[in-house]
Amino acid sequence: MSANQRVRLSTSISGGSGSHESDFFNERVLLLVMESMKWDVQVLCRTASVCRRLRAMAKRLLWRELCLFRAPRITETLSNGVHSSRMGGGWPALAKLLFFCGDCEPSRNFVLSRPKPGHFVTETRFSKTSGRSFLMKRCRGDLLFVSDPCEHRVGDREDDLGVFRGVFRGFRESRTRACLIARQAALEERERCPYCGARVWSMTTAGLVPRNAAKRLGSHDGALEYFVCVNGHLHGTCWLAPLSSDEGVNGEDEEEYAMDGSDGTGNSSGGVTDGYYYDDPTVNTNGFGDDGFI
Repeated sequence: MSANQRVRLSTSISGGSGSHESDFFNERVLLLVMESMKWDVQVLCRTASVCRRLRAMAKRLLWRELCLFRAPRITETLSNGVHSSRMGGGWPALAKLLFFCGDCEPSRNFVLSRPKPGHFVTETRFSKTSGRSFLMKRCRGDLLFVSDPCEHRVGDREDDLGVFRGVFRGFRESRTRACLIARQAALEERERCPYCGARVWSMTTAGLVPRNAAKRLGSHDGALEYFVCVNGHLHGTCWLAPLSSDEGVNGEDEEEYAMDGSDGTGNSSGGVTDGYYYDDPTVNTNGFGDDGFI
């Protein structure tokens, strides 16, 4: 064997820059590892934070596979069944929206004494029925998923802080976007989408918040604020009115998406299921920074 042949062989085995076969096997191994761990979102965040190569692999492949495994029905609907399609804002942004309650800060339409940091969620319900409550009558042809609000105690207030999020399918062609443009609604100067980092419209400022939205959330009328980014991600806050014992959920038929959030060990790990949010104080959220998702 010549010296040049030995160099080529060594490069191939070590996964050199010209070895596409090695890259393929590395991806396959990672896929098998993630499948064996039931696509644990925290593990994937840490994996994507290791180096540029793993981050690129996660952005190109792994976040999409996580969404398909952990939230198959909503992912199928948003992608129209075409898994190779581009997702508005990217697959990492969709994964973050599904499994992470974003931070929130006070805005000109919503007074908050101090910012609230984001955190993993252990259970989530997204509903198309809830989404319709956030659409003006002329925009009811749009498809929007909205989560139940994540409840947070704030000091000695009687009302809890509710943080909710959602996502449009095909936002660029939506009637909601057309209404925003027709009204010449300005993009917010300081606010950014907590999931993809894009600029946002304030639906409150644009006058596109239906009265049903507050009712759906269990909030006082006018005690909410939410934004929609140019990629169709929704995030918002509200003050949740205390419910009496004889009050319940709206009797309207739900079109909810129940998803398996189990990590295979009996513990929930940022999954999406039919249920409500619960904070997990043991979770380290550092992996959800720029090195993890975006």
